[in-house]
Amino acid sequence: MSQLEELIPLASSSHGRVSGKSWKAQKSATFRTQCSAGHRSSFEERMKKTTKANAAKKLESELKTEKNAEKQRRREITLERKNAAEERRRLEEDKAKMGARKTARLRRKAGRTKKIHG
Repeated sequence: MSQLEELIPLASSSHGRVSGKSWKAQKSATFRTQCSAGHRSSFEERMKKTTKANAAKKLESELKTEKNAEKQRRREITLERKNAAEERRRLEEDKAKMGARKTARLRRKAGRTKKIHG
């Protein structure tokens, strides 16, 4: 029997079984290149990549928050200045108006009115 075993060629990939269908290609193990990129790498590598991405996102959001806070602070300062200027202008107008009223009162006391000196 040892001589017969030596003479019969065996297909190593299918454990000695040879297909009778010559048109069918021999199947082989799945290549990882056919899988998605995520499945080709190990779980640890994917987790490291995810951790890095999360850290970058966190840093970006912190920077964005800081930038928005600075912008809001500048906006509030500008608004305060604008309100203070408006208040000063209003006080000046009131002061001028009060001055005009006082002079009109003095004129009436003195007997000089708009009708006389129009």
